[in-house]
Amino acid sequence: MTTYNFDTCIDRTNTTSIKHAFKEKYHVPQDVLPLWVADMDFRSPDEVCQAVEKAGAFGIFGYSSPKEDYYHAVIDWMTKRHHWTPKKEWLVCTPGVVCAISIAIKALTKPEDSVMIMQPVYHPFKNAVVRNGRKLVENPLALGEDHRFYMDFDKIEEQFAKEQVKLLILCTPHNPGGRVWTKDELERLIALCLKYKVKVVADEIHHDFVFPGHEHTEFAPLNKEMQENCIVCTAPSKTFNIAGLGLSNIFIPNSGLRTAFQEEMDSAGLDIINLVSMEACKAAYAYGADWLEQLLVYIKENADYVQNFLAVNLPQIAMMPLDGTYLAWLDFSALGMTQEELNDFLLNKAKIWLNSGEIFGINGEGHMRLNIGCPRSVLKQAMEQLKAALDNR
Repeated sequence: MTTYNFDTCIDRTNTTSIKHAFKEKYHVPQDVLPLWVADMDFRSPDEVCQAVEKAGAFGIFGYSSPKEDYYHAVIDWMTKRHHWTPKKEWLVCTPGVVCAISIAIKALTKPEDSVMIMQPVYHPFKNAVVRNGRKLVENPLALGEDHRFYMDFDKIEEQFAKEQVKLLILCTPHNPGGRVWTKDELERLIALCLKYKVKVVADEIHHDFVFPGHEHTEFAPLNKEMQENCIVCTAPSKTFNIAGLGLSNIFIPNSGLRTAFQEEMDSAGLDIINLVSMEACKAAYAYGADWLEQLLVYIKENADYVQNFLAVNLPQIAMMPLDGTYLAWLDFSALGMTQEELNDFLLNKAKIWLNSGEIFGINGEGHMRLNIGCPRSVLKQAMEQLKAALDNR
């Protein structure tokens, strides 16, 4: 088995990386450490890189569509990794999960219908609802005594009834909180969705990032009736750091929902799948398991490092314990800064570039999202810079 070295620092400043190469565009100092956009600073598995190189060497990049080997690779991964064997005909490929969520909103709801999101949450959810002319229903997640997010089922039911919610967009595992929802939590949510006839789009893009002691539960197979009223969004993009190749695998068991979804896809001209991304996906799912297992160990150690550093050196900053993902949710509210002051402090004094908490919605103020998918030396530098800035504040 190949041993992968995730400590290697790869310079991305002179690439087209949004995370690294556009500091001027985003009006941030050139010397900040970029720890914001949710892609990792690790090279993809060798087999994935080789698949991309092979596709490039062939030299013909015509119109493409998935064949049997593609479906086999995706379904085999879901079966072995997530203990769910979806049917081939359920699978629809899209250029990305955010794209799929927008398409699903248009396919499953009408203008002015109510769509719920649970905040704080990945901010494109809100954009997808509002920009597609639907009514946004913002449900606040509860903060437990263990400093993790929990679903407030009483509030969910209240809003389902009062707002006549038609669709729920669920982030599972949760971004930015890193919660891996339990089977019991999901089953309680499904019961409410069925009671109030609420369809669900489950964004499971981070489902491969789960740490020991936690288990990701696939949403669709939990309940046969719910399976007919949901869309499950998956992708190799986060797992294998190939988001820029643009490919997601969307599972839609209900043929009527799938037809409506496909019609919206066709109306937007999104019926061609990227050849190179399909080859990368097949290689990732066929050969990437060992790489992923080693990566998960490294990411968990990164999370433990940040958690311990803050506890010992900066106890006024709290990190939400991570069940999964490579995104850490940090609470800076004890510093007494406004969000604008906090953003300015981190960029211009600590010289670290994080995602500002308010973009994630309710209860995001005073928080920041930190991407820990990077070499540990970078995290160590970031933490030392943060400590020095606060010591000199």
